[in-house]
Amino acid sequence: MAISLKGSVKKKSAAEDQPIITIYGVPKIGKSSLASEFPRPVFIQTAAGESVPAGIVADTIEVRNYNDLCEAIGALVNEEHNYATAIFDSTTGLENIIRNEACARNGWKTIEEPGYGKGYKIAASIFLEYIDGIMTLRSHRQMAVVQLGHCDISRFESPTTDPYSRYRVNLHKDAADIIEANSDVIAFLNFKASIKKVDAGFNKQLTHAEGGGARWMFLEERPGFIAGNRFSMPPEMQFKKGEGYAALAKYLPAPLAEAA
Repeated sequence: MAISLKGSVKKKSAAEDQPIITIYGVPKIGKSSLASEFPRPVFIQTAAGESVPAGIVADTIEVRNYNDLCEAIGALVNEEHNYATAIFDSTTGLENIIRNEACARNGWKTIEEPGYGKGYKIAASIFLEYIDGIMTLRSHRQMAVVQLGHCDISRFESPTTDPYSRYRVNLHKDAADIIEANSDVIAFLNFKASIKKVDAGFNKQLTHAEGGGARWMFLEERPGFIAGNRFSMPPEMQFKKGEGYAALAKYLPAPLAEAA
């Protein structure tokens, strides 16, 4: 196909595509509950033991290997259905599936077997195959994609400051880089805490954390965590059960927001 500036350049905005959203956070803060609020969801459960929130009935597809994963995505792309949001729960299970596939393709017993980080690099290339799949979901079927992840505290070797710790999706660095780079929204869910100092006598002070039970979505990166978005969302938003999607929807592409 011949490409010319006159015939090939088209105007396009981010609002024409449905979002790929990564939601991660501390345990039991309500990641799955928040995801279940998205319009017409279907959960793709990537590990045994993952379950939808208590009190919620949701359509689910269980996948236990890479072939299952590809078939689930293919069915959502090619078959008739009314789902608007594909929820992958969780990225930890997804990573295990992809690592097992890397081992199967190369005859390894474990992802560590080839040494020098080679196994993780091969797994990262398979992660990119998965990314192609979810991109097809949103481009061909106009589905939003939500990826739910656990969090981990990792050390960040900053080139401009001393090293420091921060929250990040609990994946190998190569996989986390891919998930983050291909997400339109990265929402970190946590409770807010303040540190109080108490005089313990004998010229000593004790510190303890205080905070309420309010849940917060952090949507802009800070030194303590990875987050971000492409939709001019505020840096942080408080949310309550049943109201989290509504808080996000006003900033998301119109077709998805209207489906709420």
